[in-house]
Amino acid sequence: MTGEQHRVCSALAPFGTSIFTEMSALAIRSKAVNLSQGFPDFDGPHDLLEAAAKAIIDGPNQYTPSAGLATLREAIAAKMQRFYDVEVDPRDEVTITSGATEGLAATLLGLLEPGDEVVLLEPCYDLYPPIIARAGGTAVYVSLGQPGFELDFEALKEALTDRTRAIVVNNPQNPCGKVFIREELTRLGELCQQHNILVLGDEVYEHLVYDGRSHHTLLSIPALRDRAIVVSSTAKTFSMTGWKVGMVIAAPGLTEAVRMSHQFLTFCTPGAFQRAMAKGIGMSHSYYRDLLSLYTAKRQRLCDGLDELGFDVHAPQGTYYASIDITKLDFEDDLAFCRYLATNVGVAAIPSSYFWHQRREGTHWVRFCFCKKDKTLDQALERLRRWKR
Repeated sequence: MTGEQHRVCSALAPFGTSIFTEMSALAIRSKAVNLSQGFPDFDGPHDLLEAAAKAIIDGPNQYTPSAGLATLREAIAAKMQRFYDVEVDPRDEVTITSGATEGLAATLLGLLEPGDEVVLLEPCYDLYPPIIARAGGTAVYVSLGQPGFELDFEALKEALTDRTRAIVVNNPQNPCGKVFIREELTRLGELCQQHNILVLGDEVYEHLVYDGRSHHTLLSIPALRDRAIVVSSTAKTFSMTGWKVGMVIAAPGLTEAVRMSHQFLTFCTPGAFQRAMAKGIGMSHSYYRDLLSLYTAKRQRLCDGLDELGFDVHAPQGTYYASIDITKLDFEDDLAFCRYLATNVGVAAIPSSYFWHQRREGTHWVRFCFCKKDKTLDQALERLRRWKR
């Protein structure tokens, strides 16, 4: 077989290696404190570890139903009622996927036809464009206004065409930490109803919303109840990113499309992790309150530390990422800064320009994650402090 035949398919070739893979690899090579890729350096509740271990020992360890174990789907439906007062049918409206990543892929692959357009609100997670391309669709970009990342509805309306199939809304939004208020989502719902457009909601950070703000799931917006597909995950809420237990919640007709592609992607998610997460999701409100308190303190720790070092800090409304504006620093762009930071300072971060279609719109933003132990955050701040001296 010739080298020509080994090429990556044309739909994916333009995207190259993910910036997360690149920066985490650089962090390992440089022995840098890794505040780049968004995974905790600690595990979640020990009770869930024990529950998963027991489930493995007790078995069965075979295929589960493709849509997911009934116990987990019922727990998710109960959570939607408990937190958002949204009634969900666990049998026909909840699908368990191998993480939110697969949930997003299953949704886009199951719903898009070649030539369909999907509107992305920038800055956006780098997963969306390649999956849209692989599904034969076209990504259309609408940038949120900087520095506050407001949604310009006039720009959004101008981006819609007769080929627009869906709009993707990441709420809270990675990397900028924006939390969409209910009025914005209601207006979005009315717009989508008017143009017969679907909305794909990426809500993996739903329980990490700060300063008294509230998370409003798309399914709580009346105009979106039957045209929204909500994807979420247990990874961020329970600090078990490696378990890859995600969920897709949507009306039965949309769920049918998701399940059609899901069965040909991963088919099912490991049963032991599903059983453990059913227990996790059913935890009392105190767990969720403590989680938010934990991350509120970590956000304060990192943002205060960066501010004291003279950085222009953008504290997030949600998620577990904080950003700095490097406009005043003498670097070519955010990628050059992040490579220097990892190699010469010993702290790894993410160049946020990779969340924009036109990188020049975001070359002044650098993202740090604070889902780390306090000593990890303090070590990173100390290295930055020595460099600033």
